[in-house]
Amino acid sequence: MTSPAPASAPSASAPANPRSRVILASLVGTTIEFYDFYVYATAAVLVFPHLFFPTGNETTALLSSFAIFGAAMVARPVGAVFFGHLGDKVGRKTTLVAALLTMGIATFLIGVLPTYAVVGWFAPLLLVILRLAQGFALGGEWSGAALVATENAPAGKRAWYGTFPQLGAPIGFIIANGLFLLIAVALPSDDPSMPSEAFLSWGWRIPFLFSAVMVIVGLWVRLRLVESTAFSKTVSTGRVVKLPLGTVIRGHWRELVLGTFFMLATYVLFYLMTTFSLSYGRAPVSPESPTQLPGLGYGYNDFVLMMIVGVVFFGIFTLLSGPWADRFGRRRTLIWVTLAIIVFGLLWVPLLGSGFVGVMAWLIVGFTLMGITFGPMGALLPELFPTNVRYTGSGVSYNVSSILGAAVAPFIAVWLWTLADGSPFLVGIYLSAMAVLTLIALLLGKETKDIDIDR
Repeated sequence: MTSPAPASAPSASAPANPRSRVILASLVGTTIEFYDFYVYATAAVLVFPHLFFPTGNETTALLSSFAIFGAAMVARPVGAVFFGHLGDKVGRKTTLVAALLTMGIATFLIGVLPTYAVVGWFAPLLLVILRLAQGFALGGEWSGAALVATENAPAGKRAWYGTFPQLGAPIGFIIANGLFLLIAVALPSDDPSMPSEAFLSWGWRIPFLFSAVMVIVGLWVRLRLVESTAFSKTVSTGRVVKLPLGTVIRGHWRELVLGTFFMLATYVLFYLMTTFSLSYGRAPVSPESPTQLPGLGYGYNDFVLMMIVGVVFFGIFTLLSGPWADRFGRRRTLIWVTLAIIVFGLLWVPLLGSGFVGVMAWLIVGFTLMGITFGPMGALLPELFPTNVRYTGSGVSYNVSSILGAAVAPFIAVWLWTLADGSPFLVGIYLSAMAVLTLIALLLGKETKDIDIDR
């Protein structure tokens, strides 16, 4: 069932967005969104176990912090449905602005939260609410940014244009962790396994408050966009559907399921390399406390610098993956990189047991694979669905996968780390197993690089 075009809908003859504006709008927004998400992920390891979950058991406090980290992933599909509905009916531009504002406000408010010592269990309750708001916002951000890139891309370059919203992930990581690193250097700690008293008192709030500046920049770019030709044609021809989610479930359920599993290995690798790795890298080799798990024993500053080096490879190979996917196809590119992820999961113990060189190789290889698997998703998931349900379909696939992958990945990783008495062996096996599920989905799927994006 279709509904008449809204009076304010853009016409098919609306001016096209300049290529530079398309790239900047898709890149800036996701950079801010991922920055906000990484700021929380870093604080979930460094700060929140001490300030919001003081249980007396370090592993339990870390798991509690990660549980709230995962709670946002549960909110993401809800956000995907809500913002997807708006994006498929009202338009991409308005929806992207709303998602960006929601994320920015939630992140800023986390920066002014009282701690457990001040208001007791009301503090983690407020943290949960704002974390859910972050997840809700990100549920609508990614698919909109991917659509802005792919629906405005020149012929034969959709995968390359689709890498720009993906590039926001490594850039957001570098900005967020770089800022935390600068604060940690300015507020040094005598204990490398613990932040300083000043850092825990007020320093950790700065990255959250800084989000407001980034959101203002993002809004300025987003408000200058015009709607894509693909969406304008959908409006002018009366193909806007009344309930996009219902249409997706009835008519495109196979694409919805396949898209969810296409993303699974990507999500698990993503959060193991960015969140679990920070916990494992900083944990002492021989912990004094029986409640603490053994790890690599690096200081926070040193390990974050090592991670940033790895994330540079993440960014480089995210960009390179676009031309590869345009030339060889999304499916073939992803099948090969997924096979490599399976092998990588089996090599965690020998790599992490080989000293500094092995750890750096682990970070570089892991983040390189992350770039190659993440980049083509910016084109692949939108290409699975027609224009009138594309925002909803791609967003739901992307964000339901976040529950199966990212929501539980850090939590399962800590559990497997405990089960293996401090060894990362089972965590690597977990990654390989999830990659096998993605490989099966890719083998069942079809190539999408030659589809008509205006369909």
